[in-house]
Amino acid sequence: MASMSPKSKFLLALGGCALGAYVAVLLVGRVTHGKELHAIAEESAIPSVATILPHQADSKVELTLPGTIDAWYQAPIYAQVSGYVKMWYKDYGAAVHQGDVLAEINAPALDAQYAQALADLDAQKAKYHLATVTANRWRAMGRSQAVSGQSVSVAIANEQAASANMQAAQRNVDHFAALEKFKQIIAPFDGVVTTRSINVGDYVNSGGGQLNASGGASELFTVADTHRLRLFVSVPEIFSYMLTDGLTAQLHVPQYPDRTFTANFLTASHGYDPNTRTAVAEFTLDNADHALWPGTFASVGLKANNNAAHLLKIPTGALVFQEKGMQVATVDEKSHVHFKNIHVGKMADSSTEVQAGIDMNDHIINNPPADLLEGDPVRVVTPARGYNQSGWEEPSDED
Repeated sequence: MASMSPKSKFLLALGGCALGAYVAVLLVGRVTHGKELHAIAEESAIPSVATILPHQADSKVELTLPGTIDAWYQAPIYAQVSGYVKMWYKDYGAAVHQGDVLAEINAPALDAQYAQALADLDAQKAKYHLATVTANRWRAMGRSQAVSGQSVSVAIANEQAASANMQAAQRNVDHFAALEKFKQIIAPFDGVVTTRSINVGDYVNSGGGQLNASGGASELFTVADTHRLRLFVSVPEIFSYMLTDGLTAQLHVPQYPDRTFTANFLTASHGYDPNTRTAVAEFTLDNADHALWPGTFASVGLKANNNAAHLLKIPTGALVFQEKGMQVATVDEKSHVHFKNIHVGKMADSSTEVQAGIDMNDHIINNPPADLLEGDPVRVVTPARGYNQSGWEEPSDED
């Protein structure tokens, strides 16, 4: 084999050097990349958290609750006599005054009973007059010793019995006369007709209102006095201390989104519903323009002094629920996690009052990761704008 020329040897050596350099670059790149991956892995193993400082609880407490507006007076009206509706005179929304006739009932059976009672009264009156005449005659004969005293006593007793029967017949007439008046359905007070459940020819039942197709009874009319209204609100037990004289409520209703109504506290139930742990509070509000109707849903805003203004307040998202009870996760100066047991007061969607367990200088993790353990290292970061909009102070580096 012919020996290689110097030029070929040079090219071969140059190629070998290039190949060695390429292999060296690959090895260095792999080592560097491995170190970078290790650094990234170590960095990822330490969770990033945002911390907050507790705030002093607000001096005022505000809450918004659902409420129901009801009439000042509201009366469902039922029939007191059985019969058929002869005519109705007031429809939905009609303004009525006390004593106005709302409807008339045709009750022929009642009319017959009333006539029978009148006839019975006349018969009892005739018997009483006869017994009186007879007793007077026996008294006169008794004074002349023409008859025995026993006979006179019997005549007087018959007169008294006839008087009692006449009075009983009169009471029966009074009873049916009162029922005759109930053939007219009248308004019990000034107000508005909010319900009319009858039509001409409907059969109505004494004391039970109208009988519908299923045999159930309903009121004939409902009349509501709406010049003033009552507002009913179910207040949670923990806020019931607010229910004192002088408390006002600001309410909004769906039909008037740009209008605010003011209601004044009247009274409270002084007892809690065992199912909801709420107390019913009653407010009153004027309704001179009759803008609000009974049955309206209202969003009620209440504001009062906070009886727990001395407590600290943290975001509700910072709470940790453990088998040991309620806790928060704090970060020390070396960026390690420590859990603290706390006692909570009033809880809301956005914030919670803490009665004991933390102080103003504690750096508390907001929304702590679920796998965070005691003593774990963390990296404290400042959250991006929009992450924490609750107004909590973020601790600075000097803290």
